[in-house]
Amino acid sequence: MSKKPLILITNDDSISAPGIRTLIEVMSEIGEVVVVAPDSPQSAMGHAITINNTLHLNKISADDATIAEYSCSGTPVDCVKMAVNEILKQKPDLCVSGINHGSNSSINVIYSGTMSAAVEAGIEGIPAIGFSLLDYNWNADFSQIKPFVKKIAQEVLKNGLPDGTVLNVNFPKLKTDEIKGIKICRQAKAMWQEKFDKRVTPFGKEYYWLTGEFINQDKGEDTDEWALANDYISIVPVQFDLTAHHAIQTLNTWEL
Repeated sequence: MSKKPLILITNDDSISAPGIRTLIEVMSEIGEVVVVAPDSPQSAMGHAITINNTLHLNKISADDATIAEYSCSGTPVDCVKMAVNEILKQKPDLCVSGINHGSNSSINVIYSGTMSAAVEAGIEGIPAIGFSLLDYNWNADFSQIKPFVKKIAQEVLKNGLPDGTVLNVNFPKLKTDEIKGIKICRQAKAMWQEKFDKRVTPFGKEYYWLTGEFINQDKGEDTDEWALANDYISIVPVQFDLTAHHAIQTLNTWEL
């Protein structure tokens, strides 16, 4: 009898979020699951790590539970680091992050705690996937995408991933039978047009809320934004080597 794969699960919405509970349910059908996730929401933390404060790790599952669950006081990246260095006795076969409540397509991948956790796992040499659903509602219906989450995870376990690569998977907010399929995409060239909503407290102190409008100027039909707008699941292979290789030749012409 073959041994079940070891799967590490994390997220950025906190260990109590419905998205991660769905991911735990699906991954438990595939392998042995260990969960290490933030004890409070850590959205938009990017690749932040905790260096100027202490970290707390609490086991919240019973010792005889089939799934070991830990909450961590740090960021999503902290969670992966703690799992690899303090909890797991061996490197997991797969790390899955999410399922995020909201989009991580296009430029959002830069800010995403969900994807940064997956990237951290990739840096550790662990095949990793970040999953996101385009629904920011805390009570979003994740049941519709469970078959696709399972299939994608199984394919990564079977085939592995190219070196230096993790997957960014985004799901449109649709019922299972309304999803047309899966598209392998590039990241759309888009950005946030940001502004700050300036307000004043009853005591006269000014404060700000960051707001903005998402602007997609990319008209390509091979992007994650196009796929999602046209009822497809988008999968973007993400690399964590940030070198702009195409710029090296140009910079070598400078008189430095």
